[in-house]
Amino acid sequence: MEPIKPDHLAGERLRGVATFVHVMEAGSFAGAAVRLQMTRSAVGKAIARLEQRLGIQLFQRTTRTLSATEAGQAYYERCRRALSEIEAAEAALEHGRHGPRGLLRVSAPLAFGRHWVAPVLSQLARKHGELEVGINFSDRRVDVLAEGFDLAIRIGNLADSASLQTRTLGTQRFAMFASPAYLRRHGRPRHVDDLRTHIAIAYGPDGRSVPWRLPHRDGKLSEVSIRYMLNFDDIGPIADAALNGLGIARLPLWLADKWVRASQLVPVLPAAYADDTDVHVVWPRARFLPLKTRAAIDTLVQEAPKALVMSVTARAS
Repeated sequence: MEPIKPDHLAGERLRGVATFVHVMEAGSFAGAAVRLQMTRSAVGKAIARLEQRLGIQLFQRTTRTLSATEAGQAYYERCRRALSEIEAAEAALEHGRHGPRGLLRVSAPLAFGRHWVAPVLSQLARKHGELEVGINFSDRRVDVLAEGFDLAIRIGNLADSASLQTRTLGTQRFAMFASPAYLRRHGRPRHVDDLRTHIAIAYGPDGRSVPWRLPHRDGKLSEVSIRYMLNFDDIGPIADAALNGLGIARLPLWLADKWVRASQLVPVLPAAYADDTDVHVVWPRARFLPLKTRAAIDTLVQEAPKALVMSVTARAS
């Protein structure tokens, strides 16, 4: 049997291998740097040292692309298997502990993340003293693997991905709301077709309004002809504008309910719900899931119905 290398030599070899695997899976030095919380230069130097030690070229590099050589691809397959065995060993030890530990990095949409994800995971961190939760709030669809997140909350349709696993947390429902002051000035629409004489506050990523799709009298969903006076890329300012009487807003029921109960917003055409959107949690596919990630997923699945259940107030109006 080959003697075990001294700790400092073995550690350096493993760090180089782990960096190489991250570069392969992120597809770039920059992506691996984000995942590893290193500089791009440090990642490049680690790969250069590894190539020098192995005496082979692992990547073909140009100014715009990075691709594995044939030797690099073969080396990756073996390294990935070896690291999986290490992850399995660590997972087995971890499950023998009393609870999750370490840093859990999460990506969540702005409003839903602040309103629901943050309180739920804050309670989880409070329950487990060795767990640290870091949440990035953004409506941008992050690259979970390349940016080093343990899990992400996504709303809407999911693209197929062989690198991610997913669970559906529930369904988010929307309705239209306006302030009593707005309805006194402009009247209350009785049918979807009446909306053409009203003012909408729209969700508008990149400055472009996303059209509303609502059921007409025949029950079929179609885009509504309505004047969009304001559009924002954050649901928070949309709700604020509706509360200030600037127009009709399409809001998720979980967000609008408190203002309906306080008589600050009124459901408009409550029967004309727009498209439902599913809420998901996604995480990197792995043979062995870290205990911190498993605990977070289980907690989110357990608590989601409390946040996504249809508002009794809006439904009854």
